[in-house]
Amino acid sequence: MTRNVLFIMCDQLRADHLSCYGHPYLRTPNIDLLAQRGNRFSNAFVQSGVCGPSRMSFYTGRYVSSHGASWNCVPLPASEMTLGAYLAEQRMRLALCGKSHFSSDQATYRRLGIEGDSELAALLREGYFTLVDRYDGHRAEPVGSYAQYLRARGYEGDDPWSDYVISAIDEQGQVVNGWHMRHSYLPARVAEQDSETAYTTNQAIEFIEKHRDEPWVLHLSYVKPHWPYMAPAPYHNRYTADQCLPVVRHPDELRDAHPVVSAYRRQEESVNFARAETVRTVRPAYQGLISQLDDHLGRLWEALDRVDGWRDTLIVFTSDHGDFLGDHWLGEKELFYDTVQRVPYLVYDPSAQADAQRGQVREEFVEAIDTVPTILEALGQPLATERLEGRSLLALTRAAGTPDHWRDAVFSELDYAYRESRLLLGREPEACRAWMVRTAKWKYIHWQGFAPQLFDLERDPQELRDCASDAASAPVIDAMRARLLDWFCNRRTRTTVSPASVAAETHRDREAGVFYGLW
Repeated sequence: MTRNVLFIMCDQLRADHLSCYGHPYLRTPNIDLLAQRGNRFSNAFVQSGVCGPSRMSFYTGRYVSSHGASWNCVPLPASEMTLGAYLAEQRMRLALCGKSHFSSDQATYRRLGIEGDSELAALLREGYFTLVDRYDGHRAEPVGSYAQYLRARGYEGDDPWSDYVISAIDEQGQVVNGWHMRHSYLPARVAEQDSETAYTTNQAIEFIEKHRDEPWVLHLSYVKPHWPYMAPAPYHNRYTADQCLPVVRHPDELRDAHPVVSAYRRQEESVNFARAETVRTVRPAYQGLISQLDDHLGRLWEALDRVDGWRDTLIVFTSDHGDFLGDHWLGEKELFYDTVQRVPYLVYDPSAQADAQRGQVREEFVEAIDTVPTILEALGQPLATERLEGRSLLALTRAAGTPDHWRDAVFSELDYAYRESRLLLGREPEACRAWMVRTAKWKYIHWQGFAPQLFDLERDPQELRDCASDAASAPVIDAMRARLLDWFCNRRTRTTVSPASVAAETHRDREAGVFYGLW
């Protein structure tokens, strides 16, 4: 029986950078333990390669085209229901330790007169998360609980995050800034026990131990291994460049490249990650940050042991997207290569019904939108089928076979209107959308205003050759475009009434005194 839920998300963690997913050097024994006790999903994909829209799909159970928050800091419409809102209807709370990247629809709240410090206003501002501590990271943090914590620990200054967490001291004794990736080989000035990962884990452990005698649902959301790529000692030099995965790229990718991909390669992060020295400097630090995460998850597992939490806690572990780290001549994320779109996804289901499937690797396609229905079903809560576009994964954790009509494709979206690429291409903000449909064999990308892309994943699993221009590809492109259209036509847009209420009201006009069409 599931009594509690622990939903763990890392930021910008690649699936291939865990030992249970095959990394030959990076050791992640605690994450591996979760895979052994539960299920590892080898084909899990996000609905966007960007933090904000990806997380909103995780939190709503809906595709980006449905929820509308298409980029970081684009507010989630007030009409959208999040996991916390579903739980609140059942008098349950969704707690948050760490990052959410949630932006609230303040304009609508003002129009409706929902302002101030009321409990409802506070919940709406945070997407129905009840804050243990929200820490989004990645920017100067002169105020906030983590900054206060750092000052209390002796890290003085107006902005201890910039001065210590993402800074280092070089060989000349000078303080250098971690935003410059050339410094990623140095240890951060912050002590490991005061780092972002340690701080967030401490908050989660304290929450779990405090609520040991009552049911709880916790979203533990780490800001690492996202940039700035600065790891505290001893993790900064845990790995050498030779213990990192080889870069996946080929000079042929640069010839006749797709215009949007080419524009992305002209952005500063991609220009720098095209340099071999950048790759050799950053990748070891990135791996060190992952090792640090894994060690602190070990502390979290020990806390669960102390409260007997493994007996009745559903655990979901995943990431909001990957990180190119130089693959395909790119930095950052966003585009549709599996490097970014495919993420780790582990589920520990405490139910006795899942015992026979423990330790299994599941090959079925999984999407981020499956998270909300999985958690709701595990807690025995109703599923809002008029809204939710994902499927509960308990059908996979509790049975050996694949359920009937399970998906054979996954979908993702991109809105690059905020990016420099739009300016380089001379596009208007409303002309910068793209959509991906991926099957086991084909990946098709539909670009607004540009030719599509097509990759044969069986012949070219590393996605080094776009075959859309091949004459033989025309029938495949037509079929995949039709597949994308069919997906669009099935979005859940009638969200204010349930299918059951529609069925109950079908063909009842005369009962309401309406007699149109009589002769």
